[in-house]
Amino acid sequence: MALSSSEVAKIAHLARLQLSTDEEAAVTARLNDILGMIDRLQAADTTGVSPMAHPLDATQPLRDDTVTETDQRERFQAIAPATDAGCYLVPKVIE
Repeated sequence: MALSSSEVAKIAHLARLQLSTDEEAAVTARLNDILGMIDRLQAADTTGVSPMAHPLDATQPLRDDTVTETDQRERFQAIAPATDAGCYLVPKVIE
């Protein structure tokens, strides 16, 4: 799939980009190179290859799901300007 200069001009207009004639030609060539590379990648034979989430066979080390801090809710709410039933009360900002 190749883009023409008029198609690139339409795309630039939609993106609110102002391109000179030289820039339009350069962008057209670069986009066509990118699309050509995509076509070559899509032409590769991938039968028998399973999809991967990551190119390296790495796993994420996970930490234990344990509580490491003490409950300080009462201490924090004691210094709050207004609380009710364990919730912080704040002024209404949207009418």
